[in-house]
Amino acid sequence: MAAPKAFLHVVTPIWYKGIQGSRRLSRAVAPEGNQQKGRTLLQFLADHFYDIQALREYLLQRQTLKVHQKNRSFTYIKERYGPYIASAYFILKQGGAVKFQGKEWTRPDRRGHISPEFLEFRAVPVEAVDASRCVINYQGLDNILVLKGLRSLWLQRCPHVDDWCLSRLHQLADSLQELSLAGCPRISERGLACLHHLRNLHRLDISDLPAVSNLDFMQILVEEMLPNCEVLGADWARGLKLGPEEQSRNTASPVPTPS
Repeated sequence: MAAPKAFLHVVTPIWYKGIQGSRRLSRAVAPEGNQQKGRTLLQFLADHFYDIQALREYLLQRQTLKVHQKNRSFTYIKERYGPYIASAYFILKQGGAVKFQGKEWTRPDRRGHISPEFLEFRAVPVEAVDASRCVINYQGLDNILVLKGLRSLWLQRCPHVDDWCLSRLHQLADSLQELSLAGCPRISERGLACLHHLRNLHRLDISDLPAVSNLDFMQILVEEMLPNCEVLGADWARGLKLGPEEQSRNTASPVPTPS
């Protein structure tokens, strides 16, 4: 249960004064008074541990709510500009990048500002999405799965992408040709097993997955599961170092541009 604002106003001064008091005490006592100082600090922590724990839970819930809000769907944009623009705005708002068919990459500037020029592409399909390091979760995938012509998707180091997210990617099986999951901390063997639906994949990066116990062995299994796909796993440094544009230039079989 979230702590109310009144509770925070009460807890924070008490906690701050207690810490200040313990600091003044540590300066005032002589070395021979270390035992008394230790008992005073431990007593303070014992008296207020529940309050600090409640504050931590409150801040955690605030963070969870923030992630939830970032993954909402922009229904009003979809109704006015169409699904391509709404999906692109969702990615750009999180600091990612999108590539419309036949266009250059669209990215926010250093201050996070988004140029309104991409609004002119409402009838142009999105063929590539770079959502690296974005806070996309299971709910937020709704904004990507509507892109039925999506060919390339980078989800490198996304902290909330997990096995449940991978179980939904089968909806892009007809179009998706390149996928990067490098550095995602919540992806395990179970999630990688869900990728067998993606029969059109040409390139898959599963490098640096801490939740996968034996990545080399898992890479072999994925290669057997997707025999026509180049799988990056053991050579994880190469996969993480190159961005999507560099990877596309260095790929032996680049993703063809649809006519």
